[in-house]
Amino acid sequence: MPLIENTPAILLLWAVIGYLLGSVPFGMVISRAMGLGNLREIGSGNIGATNVLRTGSKPAAAATLVLDGGKGAIAILLARALAGEDAAQIAGFMAFLGHCYPVWLGFKGGKGVATFLGTLLALAWPVGIACCLTWLATAALTRISSLSALTAAASSTIWIVFLTTGEAFILGVLLTLLVFWRHRENIRRLRAGEEPKIGKRT
Repeated sequence: MPLIENTPAILLLWAVIGYLLGSVPFGMVISRAMGLGNLREIGSGNIGATNVLRTGSKPAAAATLVLDGGKGAIAILLARALAGEDAAQIAGFMAFLGHCYPVWLGFKGGKGVATFLGTLLALAWPVGIACCLTWLATAALTRISSLSALTAAASSTIWIVFLTTGEAFILGVLLTLLVFWRHRENIRRLRAGEEPKIGKRT
């Protein structure tokens, strides 16, 4: 954990800012703006980039990936610049929580993979790069997005230990647990051999 330097009020402020940034449902906004339909009625019903890809629009999926990752990164970078590392970690965690449980969508959001990776890239870029490469390698081998996400998440705390001073270890563990929780149905399908491949329309 980083040294707590800010008052509870300041940390609460950055928690709210992080949550609001994270809760913007870019996948739904982009899909509707591009006339791709309601993501809730497509594929898995998820609001993330993987489900946007099932609309058949790679540009929309790429934009969703970048923007969902960017909101976690921006939350951390803003808080770090204006308040410090303690506020940055809280803002990053809350941005991830906001994506998964956005108030605007009845607390039914995405699974947080892009936001998870964007958060790690801003938190400690070597860890973020390592997790992105882990995701890409697993995706290349299996063509299964959820398995790639779970592998990247599981590896994140290992990368934090080896590539940083360990200040973000607790945050890394919390994010990893949330990624696994959000993918619990995917884990069930993986065990049953029923998880769809990347880009497959369901």
